[in-house]
Amino acid sequence: MSAFLAAVRREPVPHTPVWFMRQAGRSLPEYRKIRAGTGMLESCRTPDLVTEITLQPVRRYGVDAAIFFSDIVVPVAAVGVPIDIKAGVGPVLDEPVRTAADVAAIRDLTPEDVPYITEAVRQLVGELGDTPLIGFAGAPFTLASYLVEGGPSRSYTNTKALMYGAPDIWHALCAKLAGIARVFLEVQIAAGARTVQLFDSWAGALSEADYRRYAMPHSAAVLDGLTVPRIHFGVGTGHMLEAIAEAGADVVGVDWRTPLDVASARLGAGYAVQGNLDSIVPFAPVEVIEREVRRVLAEGAKAPGHVFNLGHGVMPDTDPDALKRIVDLVHEN
Repeated sequence: MSAFLAAVRREPVPHTPVWFMRQAGRSLPEYRKIRAGTGMLESCRTPDLVTEITLQPVRRYGVDAAIFFSDIVVPVAAVGVPIDIKAGVGPVLDEPVRTAADVAAIRDLTPEDVPYITEAVRQLVGELGDTPLIGFAGAPFTLASYLVEGGPSRSYTNTKALMYGAPDIWHALCAKLAGIARVFLEVQIAAGARTVQLFDSWAGALSEADYRRYAMPHSAAVLDGLTVPRIHFGVGTGHMLEAIAEAGADVVGVDWRTPLDVASARLGAGYAVQGNLDSIVPFAPVEVIEREVRRVLAEGAKAPGHVFNLGHGVMPDTDPDALKRIVDLVHEN
């Protein structure tokens, strides 16, 4: 068994496994070259391109797992929601989803809607050999925030207004998105993904009470009963790690704000942890990088299982050599 799969199952490991969120992407010159002139959604629907992009960081860094190259809005677009991904902005929607009729117009996802996902995962599994592939999806709250806001937001004003003011519409939307996200994960698992990660990037905008009421049941609907280990990650969720775990996790992703030993003590023996080097540390001098990597390793060693990662995604202008240095250092310790 790979070090990564052992760690997520809280079993002994030959070394601490490491991979990076957004390891396949803008920080790699080979990625920018192969993506030149091809839109994000088109890239995600092209199996040969997805395969190559997913493999690039595995070749360059020697990481212990590959993360499937896609985007959280791919399954939403696949069911006909007119969402696009604008370079430098993110997912955008000209007509936000805010009424019961808007929600009713969103249909369920079927495997037949995303044949390119099945093909790409199968290709990757064949290419990766013993290196596990991580499938992923966006959590209902984060997906809903994009659909309700019409794009990225700092305040989530429209999202929270719908959540508080029309909870019936809110829950109907999140239930629909939970079904879509679950099928998207099941397609990846059926094609060979060995683990999945649910990204709830914006859940940190909620209090724990609001998360439990308005978001947690829908994330649980995505994750409950999946047949592979589940990683559950949110940004700014240090105040509610227990709820993130309870929603469905074998591994809880921890951002850079909460020490891993503190997080693990709160979560208990039933969960491994993932993280959590600050994404800006790779820009620091070598001696700082080495010190911080060792600190994260020491804190993670106190958990029943630890997958080394950043506390968020790789920044676009990160030096790939710095990430390679981090991988080597993690494997040596």
